Amino acid sequence: MSGDTVARSSAVMASGTLVSRVLGLIRTSQLGYVVGVTGLSADAFSIANTLPNNINLLVAGGILQSVLVPQIVKAATQGKAGEEYVDRLVTLSLALMAGLTVLATAAAPALVWVMSENSDPAARRLAVAFAFLCLPQIFFYGLYTLLGNILNARGHFAAYMWAPVLANVVAIGGLVAFRMAGYEREAPPGHWSSGMVWMLAGTTTLSIAAQGICLVVPLWRSGYRFRPRWGFRGVGLGSASRVAFWSFCAVALSQLGFVVTSKVLNRASDLADRAHVVAAGKASYDYAFLLFMLPHSLVTVSLATALFTRMASAAHTGRTRDVVADFNRGLRMPAPILVPISVAGFVFAPMVTAVFFPRAPLAQTNAVAGILIAMLVGLVPFGWLYLINRAFYAYENAKTPFYLQIVVTVVATAINLYAATAPVRHTGIWVGIGQTVSNLAAAVLGLVLLRRALGRLALGLTVRTYVRLLLASLAAAVVAVAPVWVVRTHLHGSRLLQFLVLAVTGVAYLALTWAIAYRMRVREVGDLVEPVLRRVRR
Repeated sequence: MSGDTVARSSAVMASGTLVSRVLGLIRTSQLGYVVGVTGLSADAFSIANTLPNNINLLVAGGILQSVLVPQIVKAATQGKAGEEYVDRLVTLSLALMAGLTVLATAAAPALVWVMSENSDPAARRLAVAFAFLCLPQIFFYGLYTLLGNILNARGHFAAYMWAPVLANVVAIGGLVAFRMAGYEREAPPGHWSSGMVWMLAGTTTLSIAAQGICLVVPLWRSGYRFRPRWGFRGVGLGSASRVAFWSFCAVALSQLGFVVTSKVLNRASDLADRAHVVAAGKASYDYAFLLFMLPHSLVTVSLATALFTRMASAAHTGRTRDVVADFNRGLRMPAPILVPISVAGFVFAPMVTAVFFPRAPLAQTNAVAGILIAMLVGLVPFGWLYLINRAFYAYENAKTPFYLQIVVTVVATAINLYAATAPVRHTGIWVGIGQTVSNLAAAVLGLVLLRRALGRLALGLTVRTYVRLLLASLAAAVVAVAPVWVVRTHLHGSRLLQFLVLAVTGVAYLALTWAIAYRMRVREVGDLVEPVLRRVRR
């Protein structure tokens, strides 16, 4: 796959991700209207709807992501034996996901108890009711990941990134139906009827089912024909099982850390409810994380997904230089977007959350903004760590990412435990800081370990690119502060005006950042700007 092909594949994936994320923002805004931005009911649904994601990541998501692409790339060189090997890998994955879904759904009350730290009986009952309907998502999340990674390994990237668009359309339809049914909005936990629970959680699960099942058609069109094969001994699954074991350990460790995060945030929400104050809880964290993940998913994930297949192929044939070149490309190409957004959080985050939740009180949107700012500071190292792990996975090395996950979990958990002792208004901010610091520490260690494994990484140009983009972003942010401060201070009641100022000022901020960076000879910005300048000159 050439550099131009990588760019085209990344663009196709980014376009799907962009549409999906825009719809996701609409879905989440509607969800905030239905269950609230903060509060016990919002946290109850957040806990239940997060469980299938967490369990899928624990047993399927992380393992499949790290195992499938390198194994399928390697199997592609082995003819019929390779096809049979992939069939066995898929058969085993589907069987494990189905069994796990049944067990997890039966254990819904226990899982809610593990993730929650809530003294309100009605809130606990509501979370369990939601969980029974949400946990079947585990199988369909796994199906989406499984089929999507087979498509990626075969060089078909578009469907995997566009499938979530369908999921968001179905979920938005469910929320619209909830409102049209006349159900109470932001109802306290004791006011939720069975119809309300089924409408919200049932349509959410239906959306994830649609996301997974819709990939069957493009996979068939790609030429892949699946036949269930059950003999697993002596067929070469040893390498895959070793990678899967360390991937499982890494994800299990991350989920143990997330249990602490969930309990700390849920406790803050519970204390705030009893004290009749507004504080960021689990739902607020989820909303902030969704906004945080938008640029990461749009830029870093799209690029890394396209590069991962190339790196796995180069690693399999011993072309270390090509792996290093693609790794550096993966670090630099997202920088013109990620660095300005990291800085922009300090200026724009309160206005973003106010516009995003137009019907929520300012105190609630500010609570989400506090977490978002703390997270955005760590947007760049979060992307670095994601790409570092993909570089190790290309060599079927999942042990090193496990060591890096130890760093992430230990550092984040230590800061989260401190967050539990802080005033409830500041708990969410400290949790966001914990995410940033832990990913930065692991990314730095990851670069050291990657250099030991691959030799010289030639990061000089990459470092200069980031430093220049940071200086350009800070200079542009200084210019943007004044109009944003005026609107936030004197015209905070007009959400429409805030949206207009946000749109105009945000575009101007990014344009000014790129203009300064272009003058500082940042090559990646030049690649974006020069085609436009050539057309203007004509």
